[in-house]
Amino acid sequence: MAKKSEAKSNKIFLGIALLFLGLLLVVPSRQTTTVDSFASEPVRITGLSQEKIDDNKIPRRVLIPDIKIDLKVGKARNIEGYWEVFPDKAGWGEGSGLPGNKGNQVIFAHARQGLFLPLRESKVDMRIYVLSSEGWYIYQIEAIKEVYPNQTEVIEATQDETLTLYTCSGYKDTKRLIVIAKRIN
Repeated sequence: MAKKSEAKSNKIFLGIALLFLGLLLVVPSRQTTTVDSFASEPVRITGLSQEKIDDNKIPRRVLIPDIKIDLKVGKARNIEGYWEVFPDKAGWGEGSGLPGNKGNQVIFAHARQGLFLPLRESKVDMRIYVLSSEGWYIYQIEAIKEVYPNQTEVIEATQDETLTLYTCSGYKDTKRLIVIAKRIN
């Protein structure tokens, strides 16, 4: 009878251990540190425009109604080759494209609740709305992919008007989720 009881206890312990391990794998990890720039993530930016632009033309808001993203966008300055990252809003990468113009406008945010975490639910053909002082611009998602942090070609300049949304993904944020959209209006 003692062996039967011991075997039952072992099965219960094993079941609890497997349940705990499963939760560790399923529940996303939470970042507890505030990142001041992509230098610690790392995304080195090179080859983007260095010309002075009118700050009124930069994006002010990004909206994706289908996945409940509605964020203010701030100008993320280039600090020693890295864009600064905001803890409470999206950033438009200084030197990237502008709404209504040829080029790759890059908007990024942390993969946290209230920021770009819902971007993981995006789908091809969803619409993205970007507001600047000149009005709303509508883009449609054409591609979604994951890349490693050193694959910075996704933020390079483009010959057409492109919107690139960028956030962390993968196990312990070791990859980057990239959403590429083209203007439709």
